[in-house]
Amino acid sequence: MRVVFMGSGAFAVPSLEALVRERYQVVGVVTQPPKPAGRNRKITPPPTMVAAERLGLAVLHPERVRAPEAVEQLRGLRPDIIVVAAYGQILPRSVLEMPPRGCVNVHGSLLPRWRGAAPMQAAILAGDEFTGVSIMEMEPSMDTGPVLAQSLTRIEDSDETPELERRLSRSGAALLVSALPYYLVGSITPVVQDPDQVTYAPMIRKEEGLIDWSVPACQIWRASRAYQPWPGSYTHWKGKLLKVVSCWPDDSFAVEEEPGMVVLLGGGHEIGVATGRGVLVLRELALEGSKPAGAREFLMGHRDFVGGLLQ
Repeated sequence: MRVVFMGSGAFAVPSLEALVRERYQVVGVVTQPPKPAGRNRKITPPPTMVAAERLGLAVLHPERVRAPEAVEQLRGLRPDIIVVAAYGQILPRSVLEMPPRGCVNVHGSLLPRWRGAAPMQAAILAGDEFTGVSIMEMEPSMDTGPVLAQSLTRIEDSDETPELERRLSRSGAALLVSALPYYLVGSITPVVQDPDQVTYAPMIRKEEGLIDWSVPACQIWRASRAYQPWPGSYTHWKGKLLKVVSCWPDDSFAVEEEPGMVVLLGGGHEIGVATGRGVLVLRELALEGSKPAGAREFLMGHRDFVGGLLQ
């Protein structure tokens, strides 16, 4: 069974490793090309490329997988099946129809909930109690194919996107190698997604990290967890960007200040910000050009912070 694996992000790495561990014949790995990353914009290979090279696998990294030359390179690998996880490009019909056993995808949500590019962030933002992973047959449209298997994961209050992604990547890998043998012998009946249950998780834009203090504290708290590590949750104080690294919503404090006003809470033991409903208790902050600091430590260096208006 000749397998081509297509993935780029860290979410894909455990699935690739699991296929190799289970002795599938991975004849090639297709990733996004290396790109500038970090503050110094150093050219950096995607995590799946690093893992594939460590495993001694052949790697392709076309700029556009739908380009004729890329399709021909894939065809030359003669895949029986293509396995996809967090690849980052939509596969054209010419690729989807190439392998005799089709293409399957490891997706980080319980489809049909949260189709799209940012399912884990969307689940945290929505306050979902549970999410999970789905193994699905791929179609030309995004995340619409029949589901082969799913596994459930609880979203904890402490979960930020990186931790949730790590858990789902591991459970996705386990589910993939558990379901794949049954799929290949035809003993799994694919389940068509219910169109009435579809929700979407589009790609996140940088400006979505800007905090709107007029919304409830609970909503801001979810966004602060969902938007780690990028774009982060941020506001502005005295003309400088201020990142809210860690926070907690609390409705037990009664404040009448306008949304965005910084206040002392609990006899001066807590620092919070008035919101559209409730108070957002600040735990860790990072002012533009400075390292993150605990809220009390931050206040010691910025005595005029309390009473300031964040925008």
